[in-house]
Amino acid sequence: MPKMKTHSGAKKRFKVTGSGKVKYMRTNKSHRLIQKGHKKARQTRNSAYASAADQKNLRELIPYK
Repeated sequence: MPKMKTHSGAKKRFKVTGSGKVKYMRTNKSHRLIQKGHKKARQTRNSAYASAADQKNLRELIPYK
């Protein structure tokens, strides 16, 4: 059976940690930051983990990461 292809968009956005969780950087941090609240800017600075419901689908998109 041939190897699965990795989804190009997913490999740029998600990373699998050593414990198997899927990690990603939060959105809304690139432009028009003046009109967004300071709290939102602080919260989007940190990375986050995908929910348990989404992890299975994301692992299929990035099988070799």
